[in-house]
Amino acid sequence: MPSRRNSIELTDEETRAFLDSSKTVIIVSNGIGGYPHPMPMWFHVDAAGVVRCTTFSKSQKVLNYERDPRATLLVETGTEYAKLRGVVIYARCEIDARPQAVVDTLVAINSRGRTLSAAEREGLAAAVAKTAAKRVVLAFHPEKYVSWDHAKLGGRY
Repeated sequence: MPSRRNSIELTDEETRAFLDSSKTVIIVSNGIGGYPHPMPMWFHVDAAGVVRCTTFSKSQKVLNYERDPRATLLVETGTEYAKLRGVVIYARCEIDARPQAVVDTLVAINSRGRTLSAAEREGLAAAVAKTAAKRVVLAFHPEKYVSWDHAKLGGRY
């Protein structure tokens, strides 16, 4: 009998489509007191599959990831059991303080789902550049994915 776990797992293509259609990821760092530190963040996934978001360089998340780069990320949806879908990503966080990396990430996040003209992209880049000096990129390099889509059960639990 096939594993029910395997029957609800998302394919690589489904996982990418799910992440691309989602706006918010819960990133979890390891806090100094041993407690997990979960925070909602807007994000984008680059062509290499790296999950990227930005935050202020002096934030608690940055301090936590400087101390311990291990991260757990959660993207989920569904208000009924039969429609629950989600992806957990176990990753390593790389902190990138280059202002251009921050601008590029902010442009990618703020233009998700839209095709921008060159002028629109330049305008957006100029707008977000004003805060880039105070921000860093959190680049999460995936090591393992766990996913589920209860709709694949067809109402049978």
